[in-house]
Amino acid sequence: MKSLFSTFLAAVLLLALNLLSPSVLACSAGCGTSQDVGTSYLFPNGPGGIAWTQYTFMSQSQNWQGLKKVGKGAGRNHDELLQTSWLTQGVQYYWNNNWGASLTVPYAQRFYRYEAASNKVVNGKHVHVHTPTTTQWWGMGDIQVNALYTGFSKNENMNTGFNLGLKLPTGYWQQQNVSRANQIGTGSMDILFGYFHYHKFAKNSDWTWFSQAQLDAPVANQAGYIPGLAVNAAAGIYNTGLGLGGVKIRPIGQVLFANKASDYGPAANTGNSGYQQLSLSPGIEFDFKKIRIYADAELPVMNNVVGAQLIAPCTVKVVASLMF
Repeated sequence: MKSLFSTFLAAVLLLALNLLSPSVLACSAGCGTSQDVGTSYLFPNGPGGIAWTQYTFMSQSQNWQGLKKVGKGAGRNHDELLQTSWLTQGVQYYWNNNWGASLTVPYAQRFYRYEAASNKVVNGKHVHVHTPTTTQWWGMGDIQVNALYTGFSKNENMNTGFNLGLKLPTGYWQQQNVSRANQIGTGSMDILFGYFHYHKFAKNSDWTWFSQAQLDAPVANQAGYIPGLAVNAAAGIYNTGLGLGGVKIRPIGQVLFANKASDYGPAANTGNSGYQQLSLSPGIEFDFKKIRIYADAELPVMNNVVGAQLIAPCTVKVVASLMF
């Protein structure tokens, strides 16, 4: 068992070192709650591993101030559209009922439309104008490495666990003419700390409830930009009694909450960053024994943003995973 753990840990460290580049995954201000909480497909039920590919799409197109959606051009926000496609590769492995580890490596393609500010001379006078501008780019996001512990249950059913890890400064944050809040990466190294718990409503019930939370606390930064501390939490239920042929079907209902403090530092736009968001997220999982397909949609029902920010009216996630 020690040999298996040593081999896995070496592979995790080698992959992390090989993928390091000059920056980290970012979620621009007001982006939403798609933070890998509120999904049951990673809950362990015994030693072994799971490798997955996750696709997430979000289109931040609604301009918000405080608790209200406002019209185009209102307030101080000259951002019009921020669309992001995330493709994340991940692996999680438990070598016994107490200890495990995980690694995620995300990439993103981002499209950004905004009004660029400039000064022009009109009839001999300097006039401040905003010109519609678009840019598109892709890059690596945060690599996340976590140690996992599930040794709290006396019956060793692994239904309660904690994670402690790092979000590494590997994402791309140097795109020209794009503010730090709208970059793919933040350039920060963060401490990650979270927990999960799941439990059946009754001994022989097909219904299970779960809760999760994750703290993301920046501890090191680059070039004067310090992202705000973030907390993401989820609670939900899912059913394990449905199936069709040899395929298990699990409907899932979740409530997601995200709280992010304002960014700060000389490169931050503190007055237009930070938010709270409450979302409802219906989902479904198809279990083909070794292969699982999971999908959900995250629908905000409450937004409270600092200043003026863009909000995504819906975030869609699809995950394909392989058990080993």
